This record gives sequence, C-alpha cells and structure tokens, in this order.
Amino acid sequence: MSNALQPKPRIIGHKVRICIVASKYNEKFTDALVENAIEELGETVPMARIDLIRVPGAFEIPVTVANVLDREVFNCVIALGLIIRGDTGHADLVAASVTESLLSLAVESLTPVIHEVLLVEDETQAHARCISAAKNRGREAARAAAGIIEVFAEIVKSMPKDDKRKTK
Repeated sequence: MSNALQPKPRIIGHKVRICIVASKYNEKFTDALVENAIEELGETVPMARIDLIRVPGAFEIPVTVANVLDREVFNCVIALGLIIRGDTGHADLVAASVTESLLSLAVESLTPVIHEVLLVEDETQAHARCISAAKNRGREAARAAAGIIEVFAEIVKSMPKDDKRKTK
C-alpha cells in the first residue's frame, strides 16, 4: 500500500446508504478508524445516510455484514477492524478468514464491501494506520467507498432503461 491517501473522489450528488461494520476490539484504534471514516464520508458523500454497527471483534464482522446485506439495501458496506499479531498464528487465521468472507459477500450480493480490517505487527503500525494522518485507513476506506459508489452509479446509468436485471 502507498504511504499517502488516494485523492478525494468527486462529491456524489444523490442520496446513498452506507453501512459501517466495525469491531470494538483494540478500541483505541478501531474508534479512530470509525471517526476518520465518518468524517471523510461527511466531506466526500455529504448526503449519505451512514449506519454504524459495532461488533465484538474482527471475526464477527463478516457474519454481521451478511446479516445486514440480507435485510437491507446499501450502496456500500465498510468493514473496519484491527488485528495485532501475537506469538501464535491466530491473527493470520482470523485475517485470512475475514478477507475471504468479505470478498465472497461482496461478489454474492453485488454490493461493494470495503475491507479495512487491518492486520498489523504492533501498536506502532496500528497508530500509523488508524490514528495518524499520513496512512489513515479510515479515511482511505471512506474514499474507496465514495469512489466505488460512483462507479456503480455509472454502471446503472449506462444500462438500457428496459434492462430487467436487479439494480441497487
């Protein structure tokens, strides 16, 4: 990943719904991810309705995203969490299963899922990615969400009016 945030996408002029599913574990860092994502969404997608759901840990994020997507229509879901490596391989197993699950959910539901469930080595890396401005993944997630919402809106606009396929 780069050391700088991506440029801000154009501001979306229509109402959209975004759901953030964020873990509570490693609260100091996950709270910062959430705050930065919401602040950035307020700037890039000012008319968006943002629903926030907090879950105990990173492992609970995919099942919650699945539940949300089964019940509601969102333009995008943002998954936020932090896994800090320890002395065993547990963190790698959790990170891999979360990544696989989120990818499957996005493809199956045709709803963008922004994956910022971070796997870091230590609290120094966590601080750099969650709290500091240079590599802030909460802001990056919000910009990615705004960008993919625009892409999906363009896809829908370019479809013939008589196309019967499901659109969100």
